[in-house]
Amino acid sequence: MTVEGTTVAEEIIVAGWMDYEPADRDTMLRHLVEVGKLTRENEPGCLDYAMTADPVDERRIRVYERWVSQQALDEHFTTAHIKDFRAATSGLTRVGVSVEVFSVAAARSLR
Repeated sequence: MTVEGTTVAEEIIVAGWMDYEPADRDTMLRHLVEVGKLTRENEPGCLDYAMTADPVDERRIRVYERWVSQQALDEHFTTAHIKDFRAATSGLTRVGVSVEVFSVAAARSLR
């Protein structure tokens, strides 16, 4: 995207869901709370990072992340806290996933 002759990176939104065995979902959520805290504290390119339990499906975790750029998201995957998170959750059973990355060309306030 170009604004007044300057190239500006498009914001990135990551959204979707992950399903885990019901016995594993709460454990995964605890790990996600910790990695979300570290991400928001240590990564200036992260604008929002929220993983929440679905109120209806006992297996599902809702995913929402917002980043200043694709580069910020790419750098996120190389951090120590993501490596630690992956190691800590490697034994949990994910049974489904649908997560997509969206490039935001424009945004406006809803109200």
